[in-house]
Amino acid sequence: MMRFYKLSVFLIFSLVVSGCDLIQMKKEANDPDADKKAVARVGEQYLYLDDLDGIAYEGIPAEDSTERTRAFIDNWIRKQLLIKEASTKIEFDEVEIERKILDYRFSLMGYEYQSHYIAQNLNKTVSEEEIQVYYEENVENFVLKQNIIRSKFIQVPKEAPRLDRLRSLLYSSRESDKEELNSYCLSFATAYELNDSIWMIFDEVVKNSPLAEVPNKLQFLRNRRYSETEDDEFKYYLKIEEYRISDNVSPLEFVTEDIVNIIINKRKVELAEGLEAKIYEEAKKNNGFEVYD
Repeated sequence: MMRFYKLSVFLIFSLVVSGCDLIQMKKEANDPDADKKAVARVGEQYLYLDDLDGIAYEGIPAEDSTERTRAFIDNWIRKQLLIKEASTKIEFDEVEIERKILDYRFSLMGYEYQSHYIAQNLNKTVSEEEIQVYYEENVENFVLKQNIIRSKFIQVPKEAPRLDRLRSLLYSSRESDKEELNSYCLSFATAYELNDSIWMIFDEVVKNSPLAEVPNKLQFLRNRRYSETEDDEFKYYLKIEEYRISDNVSPLEFVTEDIVNIIINKRKVELAEGLEAKIYEEAKKNNGFEVYD
């Protein structure tokens, strides 16, 4: 006859597969820890003071420590109640549960070792040539989902001084004027972006300004390289150097960081697969495993 786990085994399995903290379940009667101080009980299952070690670490405020402890206890109670309810509704196959626990254990150990190996051997340096090659080979994957611009944007209170000077500073290419513009924005602007060499999403640049309400953004971008607008409190200045419309191919500069992350993630996969193949081949050569008919 097939045997079934009781409540204690179900608890272990449930907490393992869900990634939650394991809490050893203890019986009050005939338990060597019966003299320990219990802090909570659900049915015959007890949570002891010792089980709370590490929940509130040294150095945090007392009220935070209390809150963390209460939250942990409440979470433990909720788990126990769910487990208790489940144990009265469903029978659990002992063999299948043991298999899943072992699978999870071995997977976790393998993952931890792979992560350690990757951390020790991963090359995080990606050359410009690698980025360019990947971009050209996968350019169809880099279609813009939003309009992007290279621009200068300034939001400044309407009562700020020398507002008539801002336009000339925005158009000037002299280093002294660029420094003056940066100094002005540091002193008076409530929001600004002066680096017009980087691509940014148009909606992100103009959010919280009247420009965010432009009805036809495509037409605006095509026809307006400079815009001044205002509301009750602020004046807004936007000077667009270049734009790209959604559904067109993204410029390389806008997706460089994404490409770097893709290349590094591919290296991680290759290292993990290489490690597994290496271990397998070494074991095969050294008769480290056998398959029986």
